[in-house]
Amino acid sequence: MTKHGVVLFAHGSRDPLWHKPMEAVAQQMLQLAPLTPVQCAYLELSTPDLATAVVALLQQGVQTIVIVPMFLGVGRHAREDLPVLVDALRAQNPTIQFELRPAVSEDQRLITLLAKIALTEVVHND
Repeated sequence: MTKHGVVLFAHGSRDPLWHKPMEAVAQQMLQLAPLTPVQCAYLELSTPDLATAVVALLQQGVQTIVIVPMFLGVGRHAREDLPVLVDALRAQNPTIQFELRPAVSEDQRLITLLAKIALTEVVHND
């Protein structure tokens, strides 16, 4: 059986508090699926970068790596920079399967959840 791992990929920030939501998602994933390794990775301004996160998963015996772009806006980083990074990882690790998912903002479930969160107080106060 192929062991899967997940990289939650975000832009990054110099502010250490910025990382807390990403780390919370990773912790929630580990509670939901404790046998699925997960790493956070950042494009810039933060560590670890994508290559370092991939190495950490490979050291855990992962053979398939799912990369989830944690972007609410699908700008240049998600459309251009990330695919180039993933192509380089594929070239460096030809025996590892890499799956690049769409940005989370393209998932209708997240859009619906964000709408419900935004409406919570409005609906209760009307």
